[in-house]
Amino acid sequence: MSIFHSLNSSASALTAQRLRMDVISSNMANIDTTRGKLVDGEWKPYQRKSVSFQPKQGQFSSFLNVAIGNRDRGAIGNGVSVSRIQEDNETPFKQVFDPTHPDANEEGYVEMPNVDPLRETIDMMSATRSYEANITVLNSNKAMLMKALEIGK
Repeated sequence: MSIFHSLNSSASALTAQRLRMDVISSNMANIDTTRGKLVDGEWKPYQRKSVSFQPKQGQFSSFLNVAIGNRDRGAIGNGVSVSRIQEDNETPFKQVFDPTHPDANEEGYVEMPNVDPLRETIDMMSATRSYEANITVLNSNKAMLMKALEIGK
């Protein structure tokens, strides 16, 4: 196992959480965007996006080999990566009555994005806490490495 293994794991988590915060910021910025995507010649509102993570070393065979002692123990826990950024197709668009809006339908309703500001705020708080936790781990690892360098003095 490399001396920098834990630093690399924390760095991958920081990168993933930063991307998650970027996606949440994009959701909040587009909370009133009624023309997000052109589908079949018709404008659809912006759709909320979310980030999915996966472990970098996630194959069962590698875990099994480590468990029975056939491979280096450093194969477990190599960090995290973003598996995909997906659109939320399950939450329906909000219908807002505004007959003066240029995107209003015949009844005067406008389809607004399926972005909930409360949910996005909670997701942002969660991402921020995860980011802060990984910064703490990174600083602890750095302090341990500095102490290890002082041993030789």
